[in-house]
Amino acid sequence: MSDQPAKGIQVYPAVSSNLPPIDRRDQREPRKAMTLTEVLPSIEEVEPAATTAPHRIDTPDIDEVDELQRPWQVVVWNDPVNLMTYVVYVFRKLFGFSEGEATRLMLAVHHEGKAVVANGPREKSELDCYRLHHYGLWATLEKT
Repeated sequence: MSDQPAKGIQVYPAVSSNLPPIDRRDQREPRKAMTLTEVLPSIEEVEPAATTAPHRIDTPDIDEVDELQRPWQVVVWNDPVNLMTYVVYVFRKLFGFSEGEATRLMLAVHHEGKAVVANGPREKSELDCYRLHHYGLWATLEKT
């Protein structure tokens, strides 16, 4: 093989005279590893925290009810898409209403624009609302 570059390849000469001198500081000996007792102060050197214990504990005067346990209601809204018979079917399937109760609620939704179909703790109401959405009905949650 020859020392000549292949045809079409351009070779640039090395510029060795303009290079800075090599910094030898990075090649010094590594530091000695310190132990935990050398790094942390001893127990005698640490001052105790200045805290005081309360003399009495105040209890609230009112009964606090957990936000999740407050009663919530599921409201179904009237929509122009679903048939009345389909809404009755969904109410019966999801909530186990009788034919008469499901029809009464469907007519309330149709004539009044909304009806409360279920109530209870927030998590149960969220699940009922999600199930109604799954069947294509418009439903929301409200605090009672």
